[in-house]
Amino acid sequence: MKVVIIGGGWAGCAAAVAAKKTGADVEIYERTDLLLGVGNVGGIMRNNGRYTAAEELINLGAGDLIKITDSCARHKNIDFPGHKHAWLCDVGKIEVTVRKYLLAMGIKINFTSRVANIKKEGNKITGLYLSNWDFIEGDVFIEATGSTGAMDNCSKYGNGCVMCVLRCPTFGGRVSITAKAGIQDIKGERADGTPGAFSGSCEIPRDCLSEDLLKELDEKGAVVLQVPQEDVNLDKLDLKVCQQYALPQFAENLVLLDTGHIKVMSPFYAIEKLRKLSGLENARYMDPYSGGKGNSVRYLSAAPRTDDMKVIGLDNLFCAGEKSGFFIGHTEAMCTGSLAGHNAVRYALGMPLLVLPQETVIGDIIYYSNYRLSTPDGKKVRHTFSGAEYFERMKEKGLYSVDNEEIRLRIKKLGLTNIFAKPLIN
Repeated sequence: MKVVIIGGGWAGCAAAVAAKKTGADVEIYERTDLLLGVGNVGGIMRNNGRYTAAEELINLGAGDLIKITDSCARHKNIDFPGHKHAWLCDVGKIEVTVRKYLLAMGIKINFTSRVANIKKEGNKITGLYLSNWDFIEGDVFIEATGSTGAMDNCSKYGNGCVMCVLRCPTFGGRVSITAKAGIQDIKGERADGTPGAFSGSCEIPRDCLSEDLLKELDEKGAVVLQVPQEDVNLDKLDLKVCQQYALPQFAENLVLLDTGHIKVMSPFYAIEKLRKLSGLENARYMDPYSGGKGNSVRYLSAAPRTDDMKVIGLDNLFCAGEKSGFFIGHTEAMCTGSLAGHNAVRYALGMPLLVLPQETVIGDIIYYSNYRLSTPDGKKVRHTFSGAEYFERMKEKGLYSVDNEEIRLRIKKLGLTNIFAKPLIN
C-alpha cells in the first residue's frame, strides 16, 4: 500500500509518521528543498492549551514530532503577554532533526517536487503529475499543501510578494489539489470580509540586536518593548492570522521571542519605527525580507472535510494542517496530520475511519472548526489551542490541563492509548 503526501510541512510530516507506523509505504512530495514550511520560522510550542494537545498526542502514540520540538527547545516554561508556559524551539535545528527522523523511519522524501495536477477516475484520484510531468501513482493521498501562495495571492490580498520562507518565485507556487479535482475550496476572511489574513510575525537575525538586548533574550526567552505612543496601531490587530495575539498588548508593545532567530510578534513593522526601539537600532528583517511593509497571506484554501479528515467529494483524498481548516500552529498541524495519516491507511484497508471524541481537545477542535464554518461568521474565525475563541472553549469544557497524569488517564479511559502507534498492515 502506498500513501502519497503532498506537502512536507508539520502536517505532512505528522501524516507521514502516522501512516508509516501502520506499516504502509509512505512518500512525501515537497515543492521546496526543506521540510516544515513556515515551521522554519515558527518555534512556539506548549503555550496555553497547546500543552494539553501535545500531551494528548504523546499518549495517543503520535508524539514523535512533539518530542523532537521538546529536544530542540531553547527556553522552557516562559510567559509573555496572553501566554503561559511556552517552550521556544530553535528553528535552526528542527528541520534537519525532523528530516533525519523521517528518513530513519523509511519514509521517502522527494524535494523540489511540485505537484501540479491530478488524474482521477470518478471520485477517486489515481495519480499526480509533477510540474516536470512525471506521473506519481498511489493508493491514497493526503493534501497538506497549506494555504499560502502563490505570489499573485499575496499581491491580490496583501502587499505583494514579501519574499518569505516559502520562496514561491524559486520553487513555484502552492497548488490546490482539491481545486484541481473540482472541489471548491473555502477561503478564510478578515474582519472586513477581505479574503485571507497576514502571517502574524517576522524574523530578525540575532546579530543585529544590541548586546544588552540579546543578553536579556538569552536569559529570559521573551522581551517586551514599549512602542512609542505615536506608533501604536490597534487597527493592525485585525489583519493578523494569529487571533490569539490580537490583544492590545501586542499593539502597545513589541514582543520579541528567542527561537534561534529573533521572532518579532507583529505581522509587519516599518523598519524606521523598529529602529526607534532601544536595542534595535541596527535591526533588519530576514523573514520575510519585506517585513517592514507586509507579510505572507494565508487561509486562502481550505478543503471541505469530515471529522475523520477525509475530503468531501473524493474517495481517497485526506487533508491536514491549514488545508483542513483555519488552524493556527505547529501543534494543530501535527494533530490534524496524525489523524489524516492514520485514517488514510484505514480507508485503503476498508476499515472504519477513526473520529477522535470531543472528550479530547484534538477531537474537539477538529469538530468545532467544522461546526463554526456553518455559522455566519465562521470564515472569520481561526482555531488554535493557544488562545482566542477555541482556547476559551477548552477552558469552559474543562479540557485544558497541564497535568500530565490527568491527560494520560483521559486518553486511557477513552481506550485510545497508543492508537496511532499500532500497526494495521501485517
